[in-house]
Amino acid sequence: MSYSKAALFGFCVALVAYNVLAVVKAALRTQHGEETIEQELSEYYLAGNIARTYDGMMIALPDEEWIAFQSMTILQLAEILLQLARNVTLSTFRKSRRGTKKSPGKCDKHSKHPHVSTARLLRGEEPSD
Repeated sequence: MSYSKAALFGFCVALVAYNVLAVVKAALRTQHGEETIEQELSEYYLAGNIARTYDGMMIALPDEEWIAFQSMTILQLAEILLQLARNVTLSTFRKSRRGTKKSPGKCDKHSKHPHVSTARLLRGEEPSD
């Protein structure tokens, strides 16, 4: 099976994006607790915020501001991520809790006049109760 280069590139971009999300969640788990992150954090809201913030940062900050991150060690980058994670307000990314599911119940709107097939009416059959 062969894949076009564009499809392969798209897959690789998706892998990188997933890894970024996983690193951000790991930093948040370290600072706010694993249970809190798993129970309360909405990945949907978090990913949307990352996308919006990234676009703004690319416009507002010149390229020179990002050079420092290129030469950081993994430990230095981890320390910065943990510092940033401490300042995250988790209520901004709270999951929406769905209410209990209600059964639709029986519709008695047409109980006095139930549906009768048009074909039966054309054949002259009487509606049965």
